[in-house]
Amino acid sequence: MKIVDVKAYPTSFPVPPGAQVSLGIGQAVKRDAVVVKVTTDDGLVGWGESHHGRSPGAVAHHANTTLRQLIVGMDATDVIGVWARIYKMQLGSHGMGAATAIAMSGIDMALWDIRGKVTGWPLYRLLGGASRPVPAYAGGVSLGYQEPGALVEEARALVAKGYKALKLRVGDTPARDLERVAAVRKAFGDDMVILTDANTGYSVADARRAMPGLDAHGVGWLEEPFPAHDHASYAQARSFGRLPLAAGENHYTRFEFSRVIEDRVITILQPDLSKTGGITETLRIAALASTWKLPIHPHTSMTGLNMAACIHVLASIDNSGYFEADVSKVNLFRDKLVSESFRVGQDGCVVPPGKPGLGVEVDEAFLAAHPVIEGPGYV
Repeated sequence: MKIVDVKAYPTSFPVPPGAQVSLGIGQAVKRDAVVVKVTTDDGLVGWGESHHGRSPGAVAHHANTTLRQLIVGMDATDVIGVWARIYKMQLGSHGMGAATAIAMSGIDMALWDIRGKVTGWPLYRLLGGASRPVPAYAGGVSLGYQEPGALVEEARALVAKGYKALKLRVGDTPARDLERVAAVRKAFGDDMVILTDANTGYSVADARRAMPGLDAHGVGWLEEPFPAHDHASYAQARSFGRLPLAAGENHYTRFEFSRVIEDRVITILQPDLSKTGGITETLRIAALASTWKLPIHPHTSMTGLNMAACIHVLASIDNSGYFEADVSKVNLFRDKLVSESFRVGQDGCVVPPGKPGLGVEVDEAFLAAHPVIEGPGYV
């Protein structure tokens, strides 16, 4: 079974003003994604997602040219071999670094989708897992900067759907951030799991002011207070309290995670399957983390392809943590591009899709109707 074609589709849609969320990197004005289609000589099709990298056209072009030419003709079920070839010929030397890791992630995910379809098994079963409940938190581009009362009402609607954990956006100012967290804690009590994400919006001084208060409010983690490469700031912040630091959505491949783990500063690991090198590499990262007894809480939020893949992986590893459920008010990539990828129950959990492969279907007409919108996604 040979790979005969790789096609990456950059796709976008504008976010209407009433649904725009403000967070540490700005206000979201559009949503982008790169959807990857791999076709075999037997006519099987696999689908995957590459993160947009805030440059969806460039990521898709890289997949459609260099990476496609490297792997066409290879065995479609040889995910290790395909990964190794891209690593040797592109990623490991002069290879555009993060752009290659992102572009190859969608290809790898699509190949795993094909493997499941060949066997007739859902991905979780192919990975050695089981259809078991996976705890979810309400995340994605949601629960952003707003007045505390409005934030509580947004959270209340999510709690009514079954969510037992919420991720709030911080990185505004420490004072306003703590006011919002305090309001949510007061509204829902000590049993509600509250997580926070600064989206790289804090300085070291901000973190020093915010972390003791977040700790006092029983927050579960502080995610990405700083950029991924700012190891020195993370090391400083580790001494500001007991609050665990989380990161990983902007760390690429097991090689970057190796340093993160060995630094013993970031203890909540969040690889993104559509960024870090795909399912193949996420499994390696999870195994590495398992030796240090560290949990994996994947980052998600663009399309239902990534969301489904995350649940499959979490149902298949021994150090699985939360599934990040995208609860954005408007996400056509979740609601229109694909068939249903997840549903949270009143127990606050999701289960992996049961159909072969990723278990979701893609509407190719959607891709034709939603071409890429070039330019920044946040302003």
